[in-house]
Amino acid sequence: MKTPSLKQVFANPYHVFAFGFGSGLAPKAPGTFGTLAAIPLFMLLLQDLTWPLYVLWLLVTFALGVFWCDRSSKTLGVHDHGGIVWDEFVGFWITMFMAPAGWMWIVIGFVLFRVFDIVKPWPISWLDKKVHGGFGIMIDDALAGVYALIVLQLIAFSVRFL
Repeated sequence: MKTPSLKQVFANPYHVFAFGFGSGLAPKAPGTFGTLAAIPLFMLLLQDLTWPLYVLWLLVTFALGVFWCDRSSKTLGVHDHGGIVWDEFVGFWITMFMAPAGWMWIVIGFVLFRVFDIVKPWPISWLDKKVHGGFGIMIDDALAGVYALIVLQLIAFSVRFL
């Protein structure tokens, strides 16, 4: 099946989340648009959470993402359809775990996550090819988020000592 319309996305609750509230319908670079759509939610809901609540949020949204993305991809008949971007939401939120406050850090986190998500260094590339279903859709972006988190924290640590 080709990319669903906005009407079709909002008619299916699995698509609503899997397609990032419609952000995955961008005709070019849906993953980038999905990541951009994750920023306001990060700013409104996540950046001020305590770390235990933040981790709980990540675990719950990852698990729900496995379910939503699996159902959405099966409905579409396409594994990891380009418009499925919930994995980008969660990957970006992983990147921003315990990030310093401020727009500069959001931009750095965004760029780092997109680089790791696009380049897919090992084992991300292996996971992307070998693991299927909702878990396969989610896990490679979650790991890209972990890589970006590590680099972001190293940058933040280095800046403190300059």
